[in-house]
Amino acid sequence: MRRTTETGRRISRRSALKGLASLGVVGAVGTTGAAATGESRGDRRRASEAAARKVRERFEWAWKNYEKHAWGHDMITPVSGGYEEFFFDQPVGLTLVEALDTLYLLGMDRELEKAVEWIKEELSFDIDAEMQVFEANIRMVGGLLSGYKVTGDEALLDLARDLADRLRPAFEESPTGMPYRFVNPATGEVSDSVNFVAEIGTYVAEWGELSREVGDDSYYELAKAAMEAAYDRRSDLDLLGASIDVETGEWQDTVARIGPPSDSFYEYLWDGWRLFGDADFLRWFGVLVDGIQEHQAETYDGRLWYRRVDMDTGDVVAHTQSELSNFWSGLMAEAGQPEIGRAYHDSWTAVREKYDLFPGSIDYTDLSAEATTYWLRPEYLGGALLLYERTGETVYRKRAYELWRAMEEHCRVENGYTVITDVTTSPMEQGDLTPGYWWSENMKYFYLLAGGTDRLAEDYYLTTEGNVLRGVEGPAVD
Repeated sequence: MRRTTETGRRISRRSALKGLASLGVVGAVGTTGAAATGESRGDRRRASEAAARKVRERFEWAWKNYEKHAWGHDMITPVSGGYEEFFFDQPVGLTLVEALDTLYLLGMDRELEKAVEWIKEELSFDIDAEMQVFEANIRMVGGLLSGYKVTGDEALLDLARDLADRLRPAFEESPTGMPYRFVNPATGEVSDSVNFVAEIGTYVAEWGELSREVGDDSYYELAKAAMEAAYDRRSDLDLLGASIDVETGEWQDTVARIGPPSDSFYEYLWDGWRLFGDADFLRWFGVLVDGIQEHQAETYDGRLWYRRVDMDTGDVVAHTQSELSNFWSGLMAEAGQPEIGRAYHDSWTAVREKYDLFPGSIDYTDLSAEATTYWLRPEYLGGALLLYERTGETVYRKRAYELWRAMEEHCRVENGYTVITDVTTSPMEQGDLTPGYWWSENMKYFYLLAGGTDRLAEDYYLTTEGNVLRGVEGPAVD
């Protein structure tokens, strides 16, 4: 979901200074920017730097609490001061892996060195239990690869390759090339032949970059073949369903949607083109996006939304929209259709303004909440970053500020930031978890929108999990 745009605008303290909403340090600036407020260039620079400092301070505070209460474990439970594992009963340091490149971008080099030390000494994937292939890839393979990019430590690259090799049977044992959903990393045994579109097609960024780094094209080829197999089974309307049996190639859920469980498939089609210049991906992307715009897009009550429809007939199934669908605004912006991205981001902004934080899903005909949970999701924020990069419109910084304010008000607890179980109550009902992606995505996007780093080059690239794979200015350690 998150990459730089083709215009390659640098996000740094020197260049991203257009009337920043300073995340609680000073007042927000609207779409007309500093000229309408009388701010000088120096005012804008100071506001941006203050915002970046605030993000770093909050991240550093939360990180110290993670170190104190959950070090080495997958996720902190910041209300109770405990921890929770994600993949197995035993930890694999998920938060440490997910946070590596954010620590680097925020200049927290000592903390980065300590995290790398734990990973090198403690992390092993020789675990006799089922592991979800998709999550293992975007979180662990991607996190280790980005950790290698920002440190230059070959041990992290070796671990990324080791895990990818343990995941390979999910692809290689499949008759269609579309991966099984689970694999045992110790034995290579695969399971669950019914898989979701996103979990079939969210590998080419990480596996393609791994192929580049180790000089073995097979990772890229496996990832591409899986996407092609799903694409080839599109309907006559150029739509994909939601789940398919990877052994028979038969669709199991024929409802087309842009949100989960299909979402990142579309991101990675674009990425296959953006990262590797493979024209097949660009062609597939164009065909499927045209199908989506023709059969799913609709304007309802003046707002752009995407219906859930039958992939074969186009008949409307539901007007439900998942919060994770927010990614579409940024994807459209970087794919050269910012007008679609703007309109869709506007639609979700209306939802945030109604609830202050996003419900997990809504009925867009009346914006009613169908799921009331807010899982600290980063998609709306990631869309704001990409739209800001593409358009330069400061409204997206203002929207990021409003989300920051809401996160501070509703999610900040004694030991960090927690998910919300009900956004419709007052006060909001809090859960007890900081997901791993919060460290990899949310705080990184806030920091980049604040212009807080000189450690990324113009052509930087972030994966769907926010891991940087291209554009690192130089490793923090040799």
